[in-house]
Amino acid sequence: MKNLYEKIIQSLRRKVVNEFHRIYYYSNVWDRTYFLGKRILKCPLDLWTYQEIFFELKPDVVVECGTRFGGSAYYMARLFDWIGQGRVITIDIESHEQVEEKRPLHERITYLIGSSTDRAIVEQVRALIQPHEKVLVILDSDHSARHVLEELRLYHLLVSTGSYLIVEDTNINGHPVLPRWGAGPMEALDTFLTENQQFVVDSKREKFMMTQNPRGYLLKVK
Repeated sequence: MKNLYEKIIQSLRRKVVNEFHRIYYYSNVWDRTYFLGKRILKCPLDLWTYQEIFFELKPDVVVECGTRFGGSAYYMARLFDWIGQGRVITIDIESHEQVEEKRPLHERITYLIGSSTDRAIVEQVRALIQPHEKVLVILDSDHSARHVLEELRLYHLLVSTGSYLIVEDTNINGHPVLPRWGAGPMEALDTFLTENQQFVVDSKREKFMMTQNPRGYLLKVK
C-alpha cells in the first residue's frame, strides 16, 4: 500500500511539474531573462544548478557549443571570477555581427566561430586545452537529434572523469514541450547512452524538479 501511495504522489508531482514547465516555457520568459544586463536564454533553476556544479568541481575549462548572445558564456566567466579559476571556450556558427546583440567581452572567454561539429573547430578546441585540465562540456547549439548525437560523439572525449557532459533543451519534442519538434536532444542522448557506458544520468541535478535539461546532466563515471 505504501509503494502504491508513493507512486500516486510521484505521478501527481510529475503532472504538476510538467504543467508548470509548459506554462513557463510557452510564456517565453526564458527569452527575456538577463544576468547583469546580459541576455541569457536559460532557466534560472538550471543556472543555479550550474553554479553548484562549478563550485563543487572547479573545472579548469568549460566548452560550450552554442554561444548565441554570449550571456551564458558571460555568466560562467563571472562564476569563475568568484571561484578564482576557470575559463570558457564557446562556439557558434554565427559571429556577433550576425546576431542582434554584441557578445560580452571577458578575459576568461574565448569565442570560436564555426560549426561545433567541424573537425577543424574540434581541433581548435583540443589545442586550447592542456592534458591535465579538468573539462566540462555543454551542448546547446543545433537541436536536431542528428547534430546533437554527432556533438556527443565528438565532445565526450574531452570530458574529464568525474565531470559533466550537459545536454541542454532535452525538454523539446514532448519532454514535455514542443511535441511536434521531431527527434531532438533527448533522442540523441538516449542513443548515445546505448553506445557509451562511461556516462550516467545524474538525476540529483534535477532536485529543483523543473529543468529545461531533463536527463541531460550526464556524469562521466569512468
